[in-house]
Parts: sequence; C-alpha cells; structure tokens
Amino acid sequence: MSQQGLSPEFALAYRAMMLDGIVREAECTKKVIAAVPDTQSHYKPDPNARTAKELAWHIANSDIQFLDGIADLNFSMESPEQKPQTSAETMTWYDENIKRGVTRVAGMTAEQLLTPVNFFGVFNLPAVLYLGFLNNHSIHHRGELATYLRPMGSKVPSIYGGSYDEPFQPPVAQEQAVA
Repeated sequence: MSQQGLSPEFALAYRAMMLDGIVREAECTKKVIAAVPDTQSHYKPDPNARTAKELAWHIANSDIQFLDGIADLNFSMESPEQKPQTSAETMTWYDENIKRGVTRVAGMTAEQLLTPVNFFGVFNLPAVLYLGFLNNHSIHHRGELATYLRPMGSKVPSIYGGSYDEPFQPPVAQEQAVA
C-alpha cells in the first residue's frame, strides 16, 4: 500500500477499527498477565527465553510504547524508570496506560495519522499503520506467555473462546444460569 494511496477517510476508519480491536485484545492481555503467579514469575521454558515476568512486562510496556510513539509521531521506545514488581501491579499499570494511550491516538487528526514516522531506520510508514504492528506484536507475545501458564501451575484464561480451565459458555447458558 503506497503512502500516497492513503486518504484521510481511510486513516480515520482504520484507526477506529484498530483501536476497537486493541481495546478488546487488551482485556485478554490483562487476564493472561494477571494469571502469572508471582511465585513462579521466574519461569522460562528455555534458557534463551524471557522469564514470565520479563515477558509480561515486555507486552505491557511495548503496547504503551507503540501507542505513545504513534501519538508523538516519534518512536523513542523509552521505558519507565520504575517497573511494576508483581503481576497485579503490571496488569494495573497496563490497564491505566493502555486507556491513556488509546485516548491519545483517538485524538489525532487525519493529517497526523498520515504523517510518516521513522521506526529506527527499518520502516517509515504513516503513523496509523503502526497500529497493526502493535496489535500483531501484542497478540504474538500474549500467546507465548499463555503457554507458560500451565507449567507454572496457573490456569489459562479464556482468550478467543473457552480454555480447559475456563470453558466457553454460550450467552444463552449464562442467561439461564443467572435466572
């Protein structure tokens, strides 16, 4: 897709679609991060892998770095000096900052969204297109972290449907259970 072929209408519609998806994905991400047991957060499946704690922070922090980079029209990818220490703290930090970052990107003009932004000399794309990178990166690493959960003695939450630990319940069954 050439940069010249992107219209302001496309940028605004793409942003709306992607932010809607990112907000929904963030709910799944929070459940996976919250499922990391602090007593086992040092777990990693391979000597070359990140620990569960490192991976949870990477997901949370990278999502925010992407949103801030898009909103700032500049990717600095700076991390906060104080990192959360527990899974609950990481999930809370992520929840607060994902909302802030989404609000910032939602407030951008079409002109800003179409502004090319250099990503460390690898890409120079209109800012809005980095929302796809954010989404794919987050989903990739969340899946990775979800595979850590059972070996750490935790339960795998429902992500795109039920899991063994959190079976899918159709909406009708949920309504009948409440009645």
